[in-house]
Amino acid sequence: MNFLLRISRLLSSQTSLFIILVAVLTFFEPELFRWVRGDVQTAVLGIIMLTMGMTLTPEDFRILARRPLDIFIGACAQYTIMPLLAWALVHLLQLPPGIAAGLILVGCCPGGVSSNIMSFLCRGDVAFSVGMTTASTLLAPVATPLLVLWLSGSEIDVDAMGMFRSILIVTIIPVALGAFANLFFGRRKGYQELCGVMPGVSVIGLACIVGGVIAYNGEHFFTSGAMIFAAVFLHNALGYAAGYLVGRFTGMSVAKKRTIAIEVGMQNAGLATNLATRHFPTLPEAAIASAVSCVWHSISGTLLAGFFLLCDRIAARRAARKTE
Repeated sequence: MNFLLRISRLLSSQTSLFIILVAVLTFFEPELFRWVRGDVQTAVLGIIMLTMGMTLTPEDFRILARRPLDIFIGACAQYTIMPLLAWALVHLLQLPPGIAAGLILVGCCPGGVSSNIMSFLCRGDVAFSVGMTTASTLLAPVATPLLVLWLSGSEIDVDAMGMFRSILIVTIIPVALGAFANLFFGRRKGYQELCGVMPGVSVIGLACIVGGVIAYNGEHFFTSGAMIFAAVFLHNALGYAAGYLVGRFTGMSVAKKRTIAIEVGMQNAGLATNLATRHFPTLPEAAIASAVSCVWHSISGTLLAGFFLLCDRIAARRAARKTE
């Protein structure tokens, strides 16, 4: 178990590198991940969401009740900024339907699970981060399909009810099972050790989803790869900036401003990838855009957390010089 815990910590700390390596390897050896499709992909994503549920405690839900204003502001920012930014970029960059569907889908998904880790790394408000992720995930079965249906326009056929069922199956049910397991078994040593391994399982699952998309759609990357990355990069960067500004305008502390920036900018692109594969089979670029978001959000989140820590070190040096 100690060996598994060390592996889990290594994967958690090197998430971006691991996913990039899997994506590159799969591009040259697609047979490695051709098994990740359909119900298998859904099951893998369900396991990822189960790991999130296993981290939730009754205290996390009390946080939702005690901090309704912060959570409300965060949820509103989550489901307005990123969807509208995606819609604006689609029209500004004149993106083709496949990339447009993928970007809008990413923008309409809830916050990513790894955002909680990034908030911890940059000394943000972790409780606020968990609260925002939980709230946005609980709202996702209704908010995501409706927003995608509204923003995608008539050019893209959207099965909102089918998307609702998919999100319910791969998010709410696994998260609820994980939360109940934590409630009943959370104090047992064996369960706590299992929870310590689950972050690594989550990273492996995310890499499998990305690998599956690359295995089946990797050839489309070179036809529109630069456009996809430009759209994903702008969407993500503008989301971080807009989230931070929301925190600033609403008078949040530095820790909360960092947290809401990360929560708004980092989406659950793994969920978007699964939904794109299942509901937009005739638009392979949608799944590619979502998979690229999976990889880039992990990289950019790590870079942003590092930037915030660098700001802290610079501020500490300035303060030390003033006291000398």
